[in-house]
Amino acid sequence: MLESRIEKRLQEKIKKRGGLALKFVSPGQRGVPDRLVLLPGGRMIFVELKRPGAKPEPLQAWWHDKLTALGFDVRVFDTLEGVDAFVQEVMPDEV
Repeated sequence: MLESRIEKRLQEKIKKRGGLALKFVSPGQRGVPDRLVLLPGGRMIFVELKRPGAKPEPLQAWWHDKLTALGFDVRVFDTLEGVDAFVQEVMPDEV
């Protein structure tokens, strides 16, 4: 399975429940998480998406640690099931 399929699932499920899963690009800063998930009520979560079984690269892991140290929630998913569980956790009620 491709990472793009997992990423599309995240976008669709978050949008369906009233949130946004924006592509996160920071020019000049390689390794930042793939998506910035914005939820009703002002909640923000950085999400890294990987193909099944893949782990974050060292620079990605560095960014995850940096963002976590600043108090942000950072998640990594490599399966459709992981995305589904995440969406259910952060947005349990269908809109």
